[in-house]
Amino acid sequence: MGALDFLSNYITISTPRKKRKAMQTVKIKVKMDCDGCERRVRNAVSNMKGAKSVEVDRKQSRVTVTGYVEPNKVLNKIKSTGKRAEFWPYVPYNLVAYPYVAQAYDKKAPSGFVKNAVQAQPDPNAIDEKLTSLFSDENPNACSIM
Repeated sequence: MGALDFLSNYITISTPRKKRKAMQTVKIKVKMDCDGCERRVRNAVSNMKGAKSVEVDRKQSRVTVTGYVEPNKVLNKIKSTGKRAEFWPYVPYNLVAYPYVAQAYDKKAPSGFVKNAVQAQPDPNAIDEKLTSLFSDENPNACSIM
């Protein structure tokens, strides 16, 4: 049996399998004014292959699609309805270190959200930052000579 098992590893015929798309959630910002706009966007996205659930929040101008879909295809499908659409540019307020930085604060953002902007924090691996934290009172492993 050992020789047959060894040879069967080399002789087996297998068909290549397609990679299955990963289940993901796509959030898109779409300006919707009325029930007709909302219905048109919902129908366009829910008819896509692989879309499991579609949530439309007209108050926040957000469409959330969950399923085995590609984000760019969802965006293009919504744009085909004639609506201006972009990927959801906002993050929850409490996840940002400095929410009132000029790039992050947006008056048009829904309540509780700010733009996902790069924060102006120093690189923790920078040499200057390492030297300043070496003698810091907040660092428990700091030098206690001073």
